[in-house]
Amino acid sequence: MILEICVDDAAGLDAAVAGGADRIELCAALALGGLSPSEALLQAARGCPVPVYAMVRPRAGDFLWSEVELGAMAAEIARVRALGLAGVVLGAAADAPGTALDMPALARLSQAAEGLGRTLHRVVDLLPARTPVLADVAALGFERVLTSGGATAALAGLEDLAAQVAAAPPGLAVMPGGGIRPDNVAAVLRRSGARAVHASASAARSDVPAVLTAFGFAPAEPRRTDAATVRALRQAIDALA
Repeated sequence: MILEICVDDAAGLDAAVAGGADRIELCAALALGGLSPSEALLQAARGCPVPVYAMVRPRAGDFLWSEVELGAMAAEIARVRALGLAGVVLGAAADAPGTALDMPALARLSQAAEGLGRTLHRVVDLLPARTPVLADVAALGFERVLTSGGATAALAGLEDLAAQVAAAPPGLAVMPGGGIRPDNVAAVLRRSGARAVHASASAARSDVPAVLTAFGFAPAEPRRTDAATVRALRQAIDALA
């Protein structure tokens, strides 16, 4: 079973690898659900010994992209390819609430990512239902869907996750994510039937001076990917084999 860890800095990248991650999702600003990583972080990931997928999300908020934003996302995808990373993580919605996917935008972005691995991110969790879109997503060339089953956390969306796993066409994996921890990962995998899982494996940081939070330079509850937590997830997953 595959363990994917999302990270948003170079230290987190090292911690994920040290803890036994099989794949990395590279982001900025995980506190906002993940944004496109910086050039410096992309460069840091070039020598990573496990596959790295870069988030392509130019801003926080909704997933309704303007023409300018779509062009910028295509440029980001080209940069990921040029750096030799394994793939990209992206999504697009047809309206601000995210009640439908923007299939033309996804087709355009997927075409730009031809030859790279592609993950459709949790934009799908805003949809009223996920199983009806899986075949169309697979037809665009996506290899997996990251989803919490329409809930705010995967453990609360297990029924939906299991339905997605059962309905997914060949070649499209359903990967649970959202609130995955060492103490619940086994239940999520067993009850959903999924063969891969996505987690931040983060721990609270105590080394951030309060003045940085006061000035808004750091979040109120700073966290960072933790190698011990990644290792605990790895052990819980391996125990299912």
